[in-house]
Amino acid sequence: MPERLRRATVAFDTREAPGTIIIDTGNTALYYVLGQGRAIRYGVGVGREGFTWSGVQTISRKAEWPDWHPPAEMIARQPYLPRFMAGGPGNPLGARAMYLGSSAVPHSRHQRSARPSASSSPSGCIRLTNEDVTDLFSRVDVGTKVVVLPKNAPHLEAQGHDHAFARPAPRVASRRDHAAARAARR
Repeated sequence: MPERLRRATVAFDTREAPGTIIIDTGNTALYYVLGQGRAIRYGVGVGREGFTWSGVQTISRKAEWPDWHPPAEMIARQPYLPRFMAGGPGNPLGARAMYLGSSAVPHSRHQRSARPSASSSPSGCIRLTNEDVTDLFSRVDVGTKVVVLPKNAPHLEAQGHDHAFARPAPRVASRRDHAAARAARR
C-alpha cells in the first residue's frame, strides 16, 4: 500500500475541534482531528466522478457488519445488483459503517482489497480498509461533525493552511480558454 494511504498520525493545523472528521476527497485522505496540531490520516477511496459531494454533516448512525440495501438510483444504473445483502465479509459495506445525516452514506470498505481505491467508489461512499474503518469507528460517536471538502480543495497537510475552511485553488486559464475568450470578443 502506498505510504500516503497508510494510517498515520500527522501534523495537521485546523480550527476544527478535536474529534472532527475532515475528508479531503481530492487527495483521497480522511483526517480524524486529535487537536494540538495533530490528526490521524487514513487513506480513502471516494465516489466516482459525478457521485462525489462536499459539505458538513454529522454521523447519524453507526453499524457493525451492516446489511446492504442498494439505493434505487444505484439499482437503476446497475439492475443486476441484489436488492439486499446480509452483513458479513462479502458485503460491500464491510466491517463497519458510519452514516452521514439522513442520506445514509456510509464510511466503509469491504475486505476483498488491501487498500482503498484512490480513484473510485460507488455512489458517494467514502471507503476505508476494514482495519481503518474499525479503528475510526471506535473513535467516533453519533453526532460527530464531518467536513467533506470538494475534490479541488488544496492539499491539507501543507503548512500554514486553515484546513477546515480550505477553498479551491484558483483555476489557471489555458491557451484554449484564451483563444475562446478572443473568439467571443470578435
